[in-house]
Parts: sequence; structure tokens; C-alpha cells
Amino acid sequence: MNDRVKEAQVAWMILTRLPSGRIEGTAPPIASAAWAFPLVGLVIGALMAAAFNFALWLGLPSFAAALLALATAALTTGALHEDGLADLADGFGGGATISRKLEIMRDSRIGSYGVLALILILGLTASGMAEGGTTGLFLAIGAASRATMLLPMSLLPPAREDGLGRSATMPLDARFAAAFGIALLVTLATGTLAIVLPTLLATVAVMLLARAQIGGQTGDVLGATQKLAECAGWLTAAALAT
Repeated sequence: MNDRVKEAQVAWMILTRLPSGRIEGTAPPIASAAWAFPLVGLVIGALMAAAFNFALWLGLPSFAAALLALATAALTTGALHEDGLADLADGFGGGATISRKLEIMRDSRIGSYGVLALILILGLTASGMAEGGTTGLFLAIGAASRATMLLPMSLLPPAREDGLGRSATMPLDARFAAAFGIALLVTLATGTLAIVLPTLLATVAVMLLARAQIGGQTGDVLGATQKLAECAGWLTAAALAT
């Protein structure tokens, strides 16, 4: 049990900027903590739901409430996934070779492809939230979109010899099953099972693109996976709400 608590702390430290408590002894590797990613997503989803519902209570338009929910998530995570999405778009759009793509993705500066990717994905996500935002969906999409990150971690080789992508590489084992089991239980409990297939399809699309572009996964690929899966989930929710 103590090991599981440490792993949950590592997942919290990786995916958020909020205090996680001190880890006694040796910290477990990221791959061992991956099962807890959907639990962290559940908490982030709850914070987003609180911001969204509070904004609606204040009388703000639903789109403004959605933007405030996204801002809450970005503050909570340090815009970790947004940074990954922007870097991936810049690298894939601006590099002619694998080495150049990886070089651009590691550059902290943002280019036009990254800006456009953030505008489009965040805009589409906010639109979906504005149309179909419920507390249950915030919880489910928060958990499911972070569980999908385990697919490239498990099924794609690391594209670099160093970095988050290599340290996060994991086999298909009990941790993988636990993460997806948690996400599935959340969607069942909240009555939002319809979002599962679209989030998985978005994840597969990112994986195929990453395999074709750089031959594997990096931390940026994982971040982009979360954002695209989240967007797919919210667009599905909006479609079902109309």
C-alpha cells in the first residue's frame, strides 16, 4: 500500500503543479506511477467542473465558463499538455527530417504551427464544454483523457535516448489494465460511456502520426495525446447534447 501511495504521489507530481507531499525513500519511476494518471485526471476534472459551474452561477456565458475551466486546468498542470501539443505541432509541421523534428520539439520557443494548434484545439474543446458541460463529463473526460496516455507509453518505442518519453515507457501489464479500469469505472459511474470510443480514436490517430513522423513517442506526444483525446470527448458530448 505504501508503494501505491508513492506511485500516486509521483503521478500527481508529474501531471500537476500542486503540492503532493514528500516521498520518503526512493521515488518510483514514472512508468510505475502511470496507473494513477486517471486518478489525477479525476481531480483535475473536478476542479474544472467547480470553475465551470461557479462561472455559470455568476451568470457568465457558457463559453466563458468553459474557457475559465480550461484556464483552471492549465494553472493546475502548469500547461503541461498544452506545451506538448504546441511542440508536437511545431516539430511535425516545421521539420523535414526526424532529427530536425525532434530538435524543434525540444525548443522552448513556440512557432506558428504550435499557436494554431492551441487555438484550434482549445477553441473546439471550449465549444464542446459550452454545449455539453456537466460535472460527470468533466470527471470522466479528465480521467479518460489521461488514461489514453498509457497507449503510446506502452505501444510506441521512445523516439529519443533520453527525456520523459523514454522514462515513461511501460509494458502492457497490470498497471495499464488498472489505469483503463479506473477510467472505465468513472465513465460508467457518471453515465458518460459514449466518450470512450472517440477518445480512443483520437489517441490512435496521434500514435499513427507520431510513428510516421518521428518513429515513436516523446513527452510531447503524450501531452498532445491528452489534449486531442480531451477535445474528442468534449466534441462528442456536444454532439450528443444537441
